[in-house]
Amino acid sequence: MEGNLQVKTSSHSQMIDITDSLEKWLTDKGVKNGILIVSSLHTTAGITVNENADPDVKTDFLRRLDEVYPWEHPRDKHMEGNTASHLKASTVGHAQTLIVSDGKLVLGTWQGVYFCEFDGPRNRKYALKVIEG
Repeated sequence: MEGNLQVKTSSHSQMIDITDSLEKWLTDKGVKNGILIVSSLHTTAGITVNENADPDVKTDFLRRLDEVYPWEHPRDKHMEGNTASHLKASTVGHAQTLIVSDGKLVLGTWQGVYFCEFDGPRNRKYALKVIEG
């Protein structure tokens, strides 16, 4: 089973918790057990699993990526000028593989699934694929 979902980002760098959207999609499709693969369809955005209890984690996460990959660098040659966003997306990764049990994502108490925007704001898509079992 496959599908796509969309997210509208509102800032240049942003982490959006998509956990509820994923679980709603699983419920709507009647998925009970299996593996869910979630994949960003963009080279400047990624998918990660991280803490969803303290909002400062997202703030710190994005700030630290900015420190490692500053937006402007004198030796960047990419003509679009968004090399940092490509590096951040590659570091975070474009996809996550998640276990589905009894119709719910198997996540730790403080975990959530995030769509990570690094070159927004934009309208974005992410792909979903379920391997039932």
